[in-house]
Amino acid sequence: MSVLMQVENSDFTYLKEVTNSTQGNLSIQIKKLSDAGYILVSKGFENNYPKTNCKVTIRGKAAFEAYFNAINSYKNNPIK
Repeated sequence: MSVLMQVENSDFTYLKEVTNSTQGNLSIQIKKLSDAGYILVSKGFENNYPKTNCKVTIRGKAAFEAYFNAINSYKNNPIK
């Protein structure tokens, strides 16, 4: 999600490279994010090769921002 928040949409190959993920692991993560409604996945062909693109949804942006804010609040207000 953090990569997609920066670029808003990306193809599978780029995500695999930048996250240093295996194909199987990335496929599972994409499926989970898609099922949650956080990303849209489109599949097609480019030069006769399959191409998968992922794009962050409004719901995904809101969820990521809420997560980011929660993490920051923990960091700024440590438990004593």
